[in-house]
Amino acid sequence: MRTFRIVFITLYVVLSFNSVALFAKAYEYPKEPLSCTSIMVGRKASADGSVITSHTCDGNYRTWMNIVPAGRFERDTVAYIYKNRLHTESVYGSHTLVLKGTVPEVKATYRFLDTAYPCLNEKQLGIGETTISGRDTLINPNGLFYIEELEKIVLQRCSTARDAIKLIGELVKEYGYCDGGECLTIADPNEVWHFEIFGEGPDKIGGVWAAVRIPDDHVGVSANISRISTLDLKDTLNYLASDNVYDVAKRLGLWDGSSKFRFWEAYSGGNYFNEKKAFHIREYFILNELAPSLGLSYDSEELPLSVKPDSKVSVERVMLLLAQTYEGSEFDVIKNLKIDSVTAKAANPWMLRDTRNMLNALKPGTVPNNRLVAVPQCAYSTVIQLRSWLPDDLGGVAWISVDNPGQSPRIPIFCGTLSLPDCFSYCGQMREDSKSILWKFRKANKLSTVRWGDAKNDILGAMNYFIKKGRVESRYVEERYLEILATEGSEAACAFLTGYTRDFAGAAILRWEELEDLFWKKYGRGF
Repeated sequence: MRTFRIVFITLYVVLSFNSVALFAKAYEYPKEPLSCTSIMVGRKASADGSVITSHTCDGNYRTWMNIVPAGRFERDTVAYIYKNRLHTESVYGSHTLVLKGTVPEVKATYRFLDTAYPCLNEKQLGIGETTISGRDTLINPNGLFYIEELEKIVLQRCSTARDAIKLIGELVKEYGYCDGGECLTIADPNEVWHFEIFGEGPDKIGGVWAAVRIPDDHVGVSANISRISTLDLKDTLNYLASDNVYDVAKRLGLWDGSSKFRFWEAYSGGNYFNEKKAFHIREYFILNELAPSLGLSYDSEELPLSVKPDSKVSVERVMLLLAQTYEGSEFDVIKNLKIDSVTAKAANPWMLRDTRNMLNALKPGTVPNNRLVAVPQCAYSTVIQLRSWLPDDLGGVAWISVDNPGQSPRIPIFCGTLSLPDCFSYCGQMREDSKSILWKFRKANKLSTVRWGDAKNDILGAMNYFIKKGRVESRYVEERYLEILATEGSEAACAFLTGYTRDFAGAAILRWEELEDLFWKKYGRGF
């Protein structure tokens, strides 16, 4: 008991003494893996028939975003392919971009939502992303495409997930892939696919990839582990792959050609379920939450790529799963920070590494280093809802949050949203920037961690308010859009959606400014 009291007193003193410093350095991230989480839901597994994909962009990536309009181009026009799109400072400047090369432009392109990893176009094609790394020996920097540039190209040119996968394959085969291992979770109003891609090695311009369709009544998860296993390429309805998928593995000595071929085993270079369990809890936790009846084992060599959930999965549930810190579960990182069965109010799931190390030095194992779903180094997060029974402009919506998805509200950006408020145009990662959408939420979020035990009800209450607001108002938005579409036309209907996004964002920003003021008054001096 005496040791535990020392731990809690030390925790309280450190956080109280450094509360203002914690806020001042809020943009400095703990040195954790820059990694992401994506949840996919088939149309028969979702509560309302939506197809869902998602993404937590976990790392020091740009947070500015904008709507890139559709375009029409003359013959012999080229599209520019860049390096460093992930780290530009605003929509207005591109001085840090490095031109990699060009590809022929098409006659017409679609409007799309340009996030760091572009995510949604006007035809209800949605994309999530997670980095799966793989073998460094597969990377060829001389290839043309990084993953984010492939996402941009397919959103401009494709209207279905299947077409997007095929176009990526064609582009990589001709121009080469220069990135590490990546997973894209690609969806349209009818289906969602789990797609993984790697390079072919330093001596070959090209790439190797595979894609598996998530069954309509299933949910899937990607969280920085190569998940694709065996392939049934005769079943072209549910499996797609590059024509070199087996040859590259044999040529590079990654598969003997006779034993069972597993895509992840050949190209990822390791089984992270066994090797890095603490950082790769997410797949198990989410799948087990959605399908507890399966009795999945955390110690499995490989978990199923997808599962049938025990009950239908709503968009709101996906939002809450991406906000998970495992509170109350075996993976809860602050479960040991209790005295007389009460969790210390200064304890929070997102303690800085130095604080975590200090507590573990006082008593080993006090704070386990479990990789949470919701992390403070998240740049932004999307939950993309695609609905086949509605017009594209209304049917597709990206529910966006910035900063930690376990603390921030979600703002709807529709396929028909034509522009975003100016604060979305600035990144905010380089420095504190009051113009940036990021800093509209980050101050309150960081201050709340000073006394999370007291503040979390305010933060989580506000989060849930905006989740409920989005759900309750959706019927009105749909009815009003369809009414305007019928009486005034598409342009006016899209203007309504644009205004709704603006007003929703304004309400969320105002509430978080109020929380910031409240938390400064209550916790700014560390009391």
